[in-house]
Amino acid sequence: MLSRKRKPYYFCSLEKQRTMRQHPWHDVSYGEDAPEKVMGIIEIPKNTRAKYELDKDSGMLILDRVIYSSMYYPTNYGFIPQTYCDDEDPLDILVLSQIEIVPMCLVEAKVIGVMQMLDGGEMDDKIIAVAANDMSVAHFNDVSELPEYWKKEMRNFFQDYKKLENKTVEVEEFQGREKAMEIVKQSIEDYKKKFPKN
Repeated sequence: MLSRKRKPYYFCSLEKQRTMRQHPWHDVSYGEDAPEKVMGIIEIPKNTRAKYELDKDSGMLILDRVIYSSMYYPTNYGFIPQTYCDDEDPLDILVLSQIEIVPMCLVEAKVIGVMQMLDGGEMDDKIIAVAANDMSVAHFNDVSELPEYWKKEMRNFFQDYKKLENKTVEVEEFQGREKAMEIVKQSIEDYKKKFPKN
C-alpha cells in the first residue's frame, strides 16, 4: 500500500511533463557525423497524399493538407533538426528507402545530393539522402548514381503537386554530395545564429 506522502514512481506532474518534452526541431541533434550523415526526422512517409508538417510551437505534427491531385509523395520527407533556412523552417530532407518510414521517426541518413527548387519564387532546397541502415539504398554515395527515373519521379512530383492549387514550384537542378554538404553546414550555422544557446 502506498503512503499518502509518497506518490507512485510513475507519477509526473503536467508541468514536469511539459519541461521534459523534447522539441524535435530544437532538442534533437543533427548528428555527430554531419554534414556527411545527418539525423532526419520524418514528417511524411512515401506513398501518401497527406502533407504533414511540424507545428513549430508545439513540436507536434499537424495535417497541413491533403494533396489535391492523385499524386503521392515519392519518398520519405522530413527535416534535419537544429538547421535553419531562409523560409524560416528547418532544412528539408528526402530520405530514400525501400520502406515507408513512420512520421516522427529519427533516421540516420547519408547525404548524397540536393534538389534545388523555387517555391513561390523562394529558394527551397531539398537535401537528398539515403537511409543509412537500408541496404537497398545505402550503397549510393552521390545523386549522380541514382537511377534516372528516381530523379524524374522526384522532379515531376515537386513540379506538379501544387498545380491544382494554382501555385508554382520550379525544380532548378540536382547537385551532388559536395554542394549538399555545404548547404547542410550553412543551415547549421544559420540555426546557431538564429537560436543562440543561453
